[in-house]
Amino acid sequence: MIDTVAVALGARSYAVRVGPGLMARAGAEVAPLLRRPRVAVLTDERVAGLHLPALEAGLAEAGIASAALALPPGEATKGWEGLERAVEWLIAEKVERRDMVVALGGGVIGDLAGFAAAILRRGVRFVQVPTTLLAQVDSSVGGKTGINSPRGKNLIGAFHQPSLVLADVDLLATLPARDFLAGYGEVVKYGLLGDAAFFAWLERHGPALAAGDTGLRQEAVRRSVAMKAAIVARDETEEGERALLNLGHTFAHALEAATGYSDRLLHGEAVAIGCALAFELSARLGLCPQEEPGRVRAHLAAMGMKRDLADIPGELPDARGLLGLMAQDKKVVDGRLRFVLARGIGAAFVAEDVDPAVVERLLAEALAGR
Repeated sequence: MIDTVAVALGARSYAVRVGPGLMARAGAEVAPLLRRPRVAVLTDERVAGLHLPALEAGLAEAGIASAALALPPGEATKGWEGLERAVEWLIAEKVERRDMVVALGGGVIGDLAGFAAAILRRGVRFVQVPTTLLAQVDSSVGGKTGINSPRGKNLIGAFHQPSLVLADVDLLATLPARDFLAGYGEVVKYGLLGDAAFFAWLERHGPALAAGDTGLRQEAVRRSVAMKAAIVARDETEEGERALLNLGHTFAHALEAATGYSDRLLHGEAVAIGCALAFELSARLGLCPQEEPGRVRAHLAAMGMKRDLADIPGELPDARGLLGLMAQDKKVVDGRLRFVLARGIGAAFVAEDVDPAVVERLLAEALAGR
């Protein structure tokens, strides 16, 4: 059975389809959106080897022709060079403004392809076909597209909503365990920021979900997407409530920059560590009960996930250096860092008046534990 979650944005509304077997019926799903039966697919070399033939077959079943460009895998692709390759290829393929780009891959490809579509001919439509748990529950939904700068993550980008998202949960079976758990970091985030009952559900079912239960995986994706879709519908361009989706991300983006956007630390791993730090900071500020950070860390530990700075291999900057990296974050407003803090599990809020000295002290103590 396929679940459908609507992202209600007026004329730019779209459906997120969640369930098994969606790749095989991709042509039937995409065909109603096309003005001519052809699409341009942007993917990466690893995903192309695993899933591109199935996507091409699913499209061909509905008489849709496709051309594909496979970029190198990894976060380093999400920069100026990768963007230039993608855009120039789309132009060479004579992709017109009324055509459709398909993003087949994880968060890197989804962000890059979405941004390429946003700037090509002042805006071409695109479809997200996310192949990772992280992309299915987070980056494929909501229209945030972009690339990284050497000075920070996602600093160059645009809001450009997809026309459709196809989240085929069967594809998650091909993920390495580390990549699956990194994506699970974003799933946990949804429970922590606004749904204590969902977090409790994850505490009960997380291990079976990680072990491969497809039904549990579909439910986790559906609930995560439904929460994000509701928030995006109320605050598309992050003027207010949508900022809650950044729980853990102020810490996470600094840690990713500190590790060079490399395989030393995957995005979802950074988010998990960031969520643990955000709850620790909240407890130190007297905002949430002292036992809440322990509960967060206990669940991450039960899932075999990274949860502390000590879990990051290699050298890291000192506390002041990490704080400096946070100052480059997109969430800085009038020179002040915005943190998503919590009054408890499921009760997050945005704070703009956090004393940097408290954050620096927290980071220093976390680094001392390495």
